[in-house]
Amino acid sequence: MAYTDKMLRDNALQDKVIVITGGGSGLGKSMTKYFMELGAKVAITSRDLEKLKATSKELEDATGGKCLAVQCDVRHYEEVENMLQEVLSAYGKVDVLLNNAAGNFISPTERLSANAFDTIIDIVLKGSKNCTLAFGKHWIDTKQEKSTILNIVTTYAWTGSAYVVPSATAKAGVLAMTRSLAVEWAKYGIRSNAIAPGPFPTKGAWDRLLPGDLKDKFDLAKKVPLKRVGDHQELANIAAYLVSDFSAYVNGEVITIDGGEWLKGAGQFNLLEAIPEEMWDMLEEMIKAKKNK
Repeated sequence: MAYTDKMLRDNALQDKVIVITGGGSGLGKSMTKYFMELGAKVAITSRDLEKLKATSKELEDATGGKCLAVQCDVRHYEEVENMLQEVLSAYGKVDVLLNNAAGNFISPTERLSANAFDTIIDIVLKGSKNCTLAFGKHWIDTKQEKSTILNIVTTYAWTGSAYVVPSATAKAGVLAMTRSLAVEWAKYGIRSNAIAPGPFPTKGAWDRLLPGDLKDKFDLAKKVPLKRVGDHQELANIAAYLVSDFSAYVNGEVITIDGGEWLKGAGQFNLLEAIPEEMWDMLEEMIKAKKNK
């Protein structure tokens, strides 16, 4: 067996309906695929409907499962409510909410505008709150016997990290919400857990965060005691376990999967202190150029 192997038995998520925000690419896509392979019906959401539809078709062809693409900007509560109703119309129920939608800027905080800071807070914290509240109210009102919320946070949610302050702030809020609702909503049969990944490179996100040759100059694997970054299947394995009935007694927990990185040195991006001012100028121009393409 290898860490890239699939962990759960076939049909471990049979008849589960799972909604994944930010499910059209990256880690969200990897988790979606594994859920479908285990028998779940999945709905993926983001603002980019074309990307969602392409991902949905690709994953349905690959797995033979069902994947519903639903456009939704999680920053707006009414869109979240509409998305929930669309999923209910298609599948009849929802068992799991996976708050995965995220955004990030790598930048000295003093270089950020108030709007840039708000963008991350709105996607990560407000978006997770919107989805959690809409789905939680639905489950409580309909007296659904058991349901699950799984949030993707990060190890710097509790340590903090320089140069990603909006993300650290937002993820810390999501972590607090996870632990608080695990207690408050347990009486309704709602479990609430989180995963805190270390470095799991994805092409889109990591190209935006560390464009050009910065990925080589600041190799995050060097900070990990295991001397490697994470494989997507490793994260998908843990996510599948936490949304399955095998984890029925796990509530309010945050599972760290980072190869020991945070224990070695808190603040995933603190090493960026080595970047001189001139390179920050170049980095900003590179990021702007990517956005304008």
